Amino acid sequence: MKNRIFLTAVLMLTVFFSNTVMGQKFEKLDRSPMDAASYPSSSRISDKLVKVIYSRPQLKRRAISKLAPNEKVWRTGANEAPEITFYKDVNFGGKEVKSGTYTLFTIPGDKEWTVILSTAKNVWGAYSYSESEDVVRVSATISKSKKSIEAFSIVFNGQENDAIMYLGWGKVIVSVPVKG
Repeated sequence: MKNRIFLTAVLMLTVFFSNTVMGQKFEKLDRSPMDAASYPSSSRISDKLVKVIYSRPQLKRRAISKLAPNEKVWRTGANEAPEITFYKDVNFGGKEVKSGTYTLFTIPGDKEWTVILSTAKNVWGAYSYSESEDVVRVSATISKSKKSIEAFSIVFNGQENDAIMYLGWGKVIVSVPVKG
């Protein structure tokens, strides 16, 4: 009887302490955390027109031109290139696009940015970007923000099935119309 109690106690202690010994090791938080923007933006509305999942690099006193050089393809954020999903056929920046998921690239410029939707999937950075995978390229207008935007951000604003996608970073705001 004593052996059974002793064995049960040893097993219980082993199970109790094995949880801390074999516990998961969680990595540090990403410095460019993932975020999502959608239209409509309310989480209470499930019938979305568009959603973008992207990572948010920080300026940290650096110039945008160092992180997203003019006239070079940029992944439009940090880490993985963003994925943009259209839940219905849309007019994106004046060009027709079928519903589906695409990778979002941009080419920054002084007077306008080129926004690219690509068929490439699961892409890290823009290192493997290929123009042959482009679905559309559209010109996006630039405006200036009064305040500097530290973390790269994407937001949508609109009414009904018409929205504008805004990309903001530093004092640059890039806008592309999305019509459902």
